Amino acid sequence: MKRTLQEISDAVGASLRGDGSILVGAVASIAGAGPEDLVFVEDEKHLSAALESRAGAVIARAFAADMSCKPVMLSDHPKLAFARAARFLRAGSIRDGAHSLAHETAVVDRSATLAAGVLVEEFAVVRGSVSIGENTRIGASTFVGAGVKIGRDSIIYPRVTIYPGTTIGDRVIVHAGAVLGSDGFGYVRDPENGRYEKFPQVGRLVIEDDVEIGANTTIDRGALDETRIGRGAKLDNLVHIGHNCLLGENVVIAAQTGLSGSIVIENDVVLGGQVGIGEHARVEEGVMLGGQGGILPNKVLRGKGVVFWGTPAQPVRQYLKQLAALARLSRKEKK
Repeated sequence: MKRTLQEISDAVGASLRGDGSILVGAVASIAGAGPEDLVFVEDEKHLSAALESRAGAVIARAFAADMSCKPVMLSDHPKLAFARAARFLRAGSIRDGAHSLAHETAVVDRSATLAAGVLVEEFAVVRGSVSIGENTRIGASTFVGAGVKIGRDSIIYPRVTIYPGTTIGDRVIVHAGAVLGSDGFGYVRDPENGRYEKFPQVGRLVIEDDVEIGANTTIDRGALDETRIGRGAKLDNLVHIGHNCLLGENVVIAAQTGLSGSIVIENDVVLGGQVGIGEHARVEEGVMLGGQGGILPNKVLRGKGVVFWGTPAQPVRQYLKQLAALARLSRKEKK
């Protein structure tokens, strides 16, 4: 769905210079842009390339205020405005109808409640007592278990599996192959015969508003209570969250990271790729842990704004000093 530049400017809080009636339908790179695309520049050195491109309009900082060869949207944060413009254009293309629509091959239980504008695609299965909010899309071959609640304006991509009892908020994006609410990895060992018996996994999974979950990511429900993913969290592809984990708001986790059970990740934490965290550990607000870092079970990592690295995780400066000391010792031994 195309929008006028004035509509986009108003939506992202930018100041428009130029013809606000021009229609734009998508965002693009400077090199690949066409006449109905929007591009952005953050550095003045790239402005001339953007203005000479085929793009219909440019988002830039105040340094572009006097340009007249192409409409310009002025923002103090062009990249952020560009991302918001992309979301605004995408929202305009999502089905917004008076009625829900399920493909003829989809299986939707009669007790399920589908709000206005809901779209259920080919071969999806929606079980009993499910509630899906306005304008949410359920992708092809997705399974939605009994009693699941999904909010409005969410996108569930194809082949997602949502176990019974899971709650998903508004504006949540779940990418293909994700598994939400499966059993946690919990067993009790019988000391007499050495066999393992399954510990009850009867809790639930709650995913709050504005969360994005990457492809093939898995999140276990709580064993007896709940696993919770806080508002605005962003999880990359191939992330695993164990049972009873509590993630705060605006947590960012990169690919191939694994969290054991009963871990607390507080607000605004950033975890790099391939991070591993042991059970019952806690990462306090604002901590950043670099790729392949590790936290041992029951440990607490604290220090808002501090970057940690290594296993066990240490402040990055301390860790690098230790690496340098080891390198010096190695050289001495060789001599």
